[in-house]
Amino acid sequence: MDADNGKMDGSRQSGSVGGESTGDAAPASAARRTLLIGAVATSAVVSIRPALAQTAGSVLNCQIPVPERGKGMYIDPTGKLVAPDTPGAFPPSPRDFTGEEVRKALQGSNLPGTTREQSQAYLNYIRKLQNGQSGFTCYASLQMPRR
Repeated sequence: MDADNGKMDGSRQSGSVGGESTGDAAPASAARRTLLIGAVATSAVVSIRPALAQTAGSVLNCQIPVPERGKGMYIDPTGKLVAPDTPGAFPPSPRDFTGEEVRKALQGSNLPGTTREQSQAYLNYIRKLQNGQSGFTCYASLQMPRR
């Protein structure tokens, strides 16, 4: 690009060529630059969108065990892990819940295969998950705003 006149092809522009004014070259050069920027932006969008779609799909298919395997604990109505003989506590879920199932339950439905009270206890447990616990990353991903 020539710094003197903004032309991209490097040629010099004089005030006139063969008696004609070449003042229209600058708008044409700006148009070429705009098209080039648009082409680059379009290719970026085309390559990013599939990645975002894949991420959204994987969030809905991730797994959240309730509670973590091997704990041998029940879940009380507040979502705390308690001893199996605690009155009012619920046994661990026989299967993991998917991100999609948890998302729907957070919006008001029950987790699959649970009563209303059991679903609420499990959701309270899930809401208390912390970094390092199984299912935390899945639950945290559900909390991210989507566009």
